[in-house]
Amino acid sequence: MTLRGITSLFTYLLLILLSLIVLYPLIFTVFSAFMTEKEVANFPPPLFPSSFYLGNFTEAISGFPIIRFILNSFIVSSAIMISQVITSSLAAYAFAFLNFKGKALLFGLFLSTMMIPWEVTIIPNYLTIKDWGWMDSYQGLIVPFMAGAFGVFLLRQFFLQLPRELFDAAKIDGCGHIRSFLSMVLPLSRSSIATLAVYTFLTHWNHFLWPLLITNQASMRTVQIGVAMLQHAEVMSWNLILAGVTIVLVPSFVLLAFGVKQLVRGITAGALKG
Repeated sequence: MTLRGITSLFTYLLLILLSLIVLYPLIFTVFSAFMTEKEVANFPPPLFPSSFYLGNFTEAISGFPIIRFILNSFIVSSAIMISQVITSSLAAYAFAFLNFKGKALLFGLFLSTMMIPWEVTIIPNYLTIKDWGWMDSYQGLIVPFMAGAFGVFLLRQFFLQLPRELFDAAKIDGCGHIRSFLSMVLPLSRSSIATLAVYTFLTHWNHFLWPLLITNQASMRTVQIGVAMLQHAEVMSWNLILAGVTIVLVPSFVLLAFGVKQLVRGITAGALKG
């Protein structure tokens, strides 16, 4: 074996080892969900279950409204994802193709909001939602996140890479901004829009603090709070807790399986032009 082959072999072995280290908590969670309470209580705990015991999932679903939590998270995350795709694509088109006074300053101010931690705005948002009577409601969970600077920045960077000659030719043919946006920009930017959609959905699927703050009824809780409720109620039954965590992780796995390629492609494509 040549020196180059040996180097490649060690590189791949190192990458496999690092991957296993990173994935170990996830693998342990999924496998433990199929173990009985006695197996989980062993020390050190086994990595693989002796059999695929499904009773943990049945108990987790029957004892707690996990399906309701998943439905709430799906509604909230989907609504925020659709809203951010619409608002971000419209704003990004304006910053990329329209000429108006103060555009650079406005875009700079827009980007500066990305540097403000979300926790700084949580109290004003909470007081506003409370004054409007939106506690324990979908609009209270959705409306504060319908627009974001990250999506505008990501899509604007991609829009700037589209060939200007295409838009000049469309303008000569009498194509206005609305038709250009709908007929050319959106179809040509599918990868970046998919990136924003996947990123937004996963981000808000994993939200914990805001749903915890504005929801008091169990019927309006989301999955992350549901997992915490499972832990407090069954603190000694780790097999039930991990079964609930596994159920909650399934939608994220599915979305990543279908969207990770678009996610990587969109982020790298938008990083080439300032």
